[in-house]
Amino acid sequence: MSKVRRLAAIDIGTVTMRLLIADVSAANIDEVVRCTDITHLGEGTNASGRLSPDALARVAEVARRYAATLAEHDVEHVTAYATSASRDADNGDDLVAVMAESGIETRIIDGQHEARLSFAGATWSAAGENILVIDVGGGSTELIFGSAGREDGVLVADIELMRSIDVGSRRITELFLRADPPTHTEIAEARTYVARELRPFFDVLRSKPRILFSLAGAATSLSAINLELDAYDSERVHLSCLTGPQLADLVGWLSGMTLAKRREVKGLHPDRALVIVAGALIIESALALSGLDSTVVSEHDILYGILLESFSAALPAETH
Repeated sequence: MSKVRRLAAIDIGTVTMRLLIADVSAANIDEVVRCTDITHLGEGTNASGRLSPDALARVAEVARRYAATLAEHDVEHVTAYATSASRDADNGDDLVAVMAESGIETRIIDGQHEARLSFAGATWSAAGENILVIDVGGGSTELIFGSAGREDGVLVADIELMRSIDVGSRRITELFLRADPPTHTEIAEARTYVARELRPFFDVLRSKPRILFSLAGAATSLSAINLELDAYDSERVHLSCLTGPQLADLVGWLSGMTLAKRREVKGLHPDRALVIVAGALIIESALALSGLDSTVVSEHDILYGILLESFSAALPAETH
């Protein structure tokens, strides 16, 4: 039996910052603690090109709390990665410095690395060919197509095509959805832009996807809304499905509300209300371009990918 290691993964995105502590072996991931905090790190970055002092302060506050949680749970190793907002900003190093103040070493990763981690996480409990994964972030969307399976109990992924595209829920909101509520023209322009940016990926796929896994906060929030959850329930959200018509209905319903009304929607975290319409548009567009009827929402995302990467790096002899 392979050794079990208590590892932690931190994902610092454009909208959300998350922590996952888990006991990891070559064959299993047992979650111990999961934390999700909406920091809106990328607020205003499209216009200014910089991470704002207020946004960095919000991240610093969460980092201090995460550092305390890590200490409480005797974590062997922590891997913290920052993604789109941090790599796009002129002052991404400020984010690294803010995290270091809490004793958390952080690295800003490129879109290709982010995509590989998302695919590894999404396919942790899935196997087969022609798997498409979409990870909608606040600043970018990762699209990954490939196959996955297990050899001697170890996950083996074969990625055929991956792209990190500068289409994210925060970015699209700031570029197009300025009115409250968004106008029909704004929605139409955003939908056209998203489809245009995503289409080149689908145009070069060698075959039609067999399944589409949708990851991250936009997808899980839309599922929670569709399920009308009073309190978020990861067991009900994980592996739930959203159809094309359901996504279209959600876009129409949510975009017809003011931000204040959206904050009251059952199943939606109030702090995600600003960007949920854009997130829904991105997933809706990807599903339409894939040629599939529905998408599977997965809780196994980049955090799982980070844990698997950390475990593999620590124990190469036991994971290959």
